[in-house]
Amino acid sequence: MANSHNAQRRLALRFVGEVQGVGFRWVSRRIANDIGLTGWVRNEWDGSVSMELQGTDDQIATFFGKFPHGWGAYPPNYTIAESEEIDTRDDEGIFGVLF
Repeated sequence: MANSHNAQRRLALRFVGEVQGVGFRWVSRRIANDIGLTGWVRNEWDGSVSMELQGTDDQIATFFGKFPHGWGAYPPNYTIAESEEIDTRDDEGIFGVLF
C-alpha cells in the first residue's frame, strides 16, 4: 500500500500583487527544483503569475515554507488568488519558466 505522503498531486495557482518584475518566476524555479517539484510558472498579460506545481504534500509544504524567504529581507507582497487541484502529469522532469 502506497504511503499517502508520497502520493503526487498537482496544483494550478494564480498569484496577484507584486509578482512581476521582482524575480518571482526565477525564485519559484530555484526553490521548486531544489525540492524536486515539477511544473511551470509564467507571467500573464493581466499582471498576475500562473503556476502549476506538482509533488508530494511534504514537497509542496516545503516549497510554500521556503518561498517567502527566497528574496532575503525584502519578499514581494502577493496573494494566491486561485488554487485548484488538477490531474498530475508524468511527462515533466523539472520545474520550468514559460515565456
